Amino acid sequence: MPPQEPLIRVRGLVNRFGRQTVHDGLDLDIRRGEILGVVGGSGTGKSVLLRSIVGLQRPSAGRIELFGEDLLSLPAARRSRLERRFGVLFQQGALFTSLNLEENVALPLIEHAGLTRPEARHLARLKLALAGLPASAAGKYPDELSGGMIKRAALARALALDPEVLFLDEPTAGLDPIGAAAFDQLLLTLRDALGLSVLLVTHDLDTLYTSCDRVAVLAQKRVLVADRLAVVAATDDPWIREYFHGPRGRAAQQAAELQETP
Repeated sequence: MPPQEPLIRVRGLVNRFGRQTVHDGLDLDIRRGEILGVVGGSGTGKSVLLRSIVGLQRPSAGRIELFGEDLLSLPAARRSRLERRFGVLFQQGALFTSLNLEENVALPLIEHAGLTRPEARHLARLKLALAGLPASAAGKYPDELSGGMIKRAALARALALDPEVLFLDEPTAGLDPIGAAAFDQLLLTLRDALGLSVLLVTHDLDTLYTSCDRVAVLAQKRVLVADRLAVVAATDDPWIREYFHGPRGRAAQQAAELQETP
């Protein structure tokens, strides 16, 4: 079977901050229907890459194609329409603290989809349920929630406009192992049910083994390798060996193998 045309294509990406070059000639593809994990050591620009793809960080050079269109050259109106086709979950959730969960999720439906407030609130409750939150959570404010509930609420908001692609920045960071595992399973369920494509930045080995179809490793200012996890883990690189074959990596692999055992 020939390889599928990428949904998102990054070519020759360069990101500089003053004299510091974070990315230099980075290439990456995101395929339709896959969950792609992005990992790398501290300072390799994982979140910068995500922000560049979604248009929050304008790169110094390179080309970013979303759905076959060059994001960086689009006029503002066309770019705004394109951006509605993806949802973003930021590391800290980035919920509006003055709004309850229903209002947080309803806001993009009112502002971007033009729904009335009652229509938006009804759909917001559905999105919260889709993200695994009980109906009683709709009226709660962010400061009343646990870390896991904040992640799910932020996911519900990312799903508000029925995106085709989700971008998740450290979605399980700060969660206990049970909450993180539940989030990983929720992500798989949503991908399969909704046909989503997902790019997630993570350092969580359990998430990589449980959820990801492919893994991209950032190193030396580029993507060192992007492939199935078994191929990535076998790559001859000091950071990869330490990350995937250290005690935590071996434990995550063993846990994943136990889950697959009937």
